[in-house]
Amino acid sequence: MRTGSEPSTARSPLRMRFWLSLWGLIWAVFGTTVFALVGRPGWAAACGVLLVIVAVDMVMVLRHLRQGPHWQPGRDVPPYEPDHGGKGR
Repeated sequence: MRTGSEPSTARSPLRMRFWLSLWGLIWAVFGTTVFALVGRPGWAAACGVLLVIVAVDMVMVLRHLRQGPHWQPGRDVPPYEPDHGGKGR
């Protein structure tokens, strides 16, 4: 059902983001380790920065997952109506 308010009522696929973050975390650790061992400090630093970004994203995803159905409602929960700025409307 399209209502025209999709950007404001969109939901993030948090479980998919979690697994993609985990995949990225594994590769970033691997890249940082391998590049550090073969003597490529620039690439190791780049992978280290990526590792930090992925870890922060994973923490945020886990935080939203633990906050419950407001952030990750099931398929049977319809989209929330956007807040139009008024009280009690």
